[in-house]
Amino acid sequence: MSIHVFGSIVTASGVAANNRGENEGNIATLQKLLWGGQVCSTVSAEAIRWAIRYYWQMQGIPVNRVWDDNKADHVWCDPKWAAWTDPAAVETAVAAESVQGSNQSALHYIDDDILGFMLAEAAKTDGSDEVEEGKAAKKRPAAKGTCSKRRGVLEVARAISLTPFTGDITFNAKSGEKGPTSLYGTEIHATRYQYGFAMTPDRARQAERVQKVLDAVACLGEVAGNHGRFLYDFSPESIVLRVTHDPAPRILYCFEQSDDGAITMPTLVERIKAGDIQAKELFVGGPAAEYLNAAGIDGLAFTGGVLATVAACKAHITGNQEGR
Repeated sequence: MSIHVFGSIVTASGVAANNRGENEGNIATLQKLLWGGQVCSTVSAEAIRWAIRYYWQMQGIPVNRVWDDNKADHVWCDPKWAAWTDPAAVETAVAAESVQGSNQSALHYIDDDILGFMLAEAAKTDGSDEVEEGKAAKKRPAAKGTCSKRRGVLEVARAISLTPFTGDITFNAKSGEKGPTSLYGTEIHATRYQYGFAMTPDRARQAERVQKVLDAVACLGEVAGNHGRFLYDFSPESIVLRVTHDPAPRILYCFEQSDDGAITMPTLVERIKAGDIQAKELFVGGPAAEYLNAAGIDGLAFTGGVLATVAACKAHITGNQEGR
């Protein structure tokens, strides 16, 4: 039976701003949604996935989609995912040298394995075109496009603010020559964010790569922020990891914030006491561990600091895989 690894993370408090470059007029806007009947700010799962990939790149782990800081754009090493889409190329496909100085087989790219990919190509002919066959004109048969894809092993939930957005805006003036956009505003939100993730190691081409996912989420920095004007620390202040045979996470969005700013997890406590989640499956780091201990939850697999918790969870996953 496969094991599943689930995680729920809450960041420390910070001041978030636009991280997409979008705006309404002269106002750089935050993404927002209704959550629990209130307007909350949000950070997309794609922004988090981008940050995970960038962390791997900075750690020297070969990735297919490399971010070039000088060009502010991605560079593809193997844009056709040859080793995944062409069986004959599995042993021979070698990517072009990238800005990270790697010349590795496409099978070595962790982002293709963990984050997945999709290559959709349109049909090369138009089915409505007519061709001459003798004296009669016939329509070509309907042309079909192709789609090569791999579903990502890692699934990431959208990050939601723990407090409602109250509409804070800062107003600024551009230095130098003035123009129509010299005066501009930026929506900001002083808050924490929570998000979750899920992955099944057996679905990865190299199951040990899930360890590198845990390393990445423990050390994320550059997820939210406004083009370097703001820094928002997206690393976990508290983390809850669950290693289980249960295919349902049951721990997503388990954090709440009380009026005094303290983190609480009443829903998680209820589910543990009801038996829906086994305490022995949970690795808890940061202030969340103190909260669960105070709530009378015994038998947790591990409690401690965030990094120590991630290390303990990684060791447990490795032992589970080796014991099979």
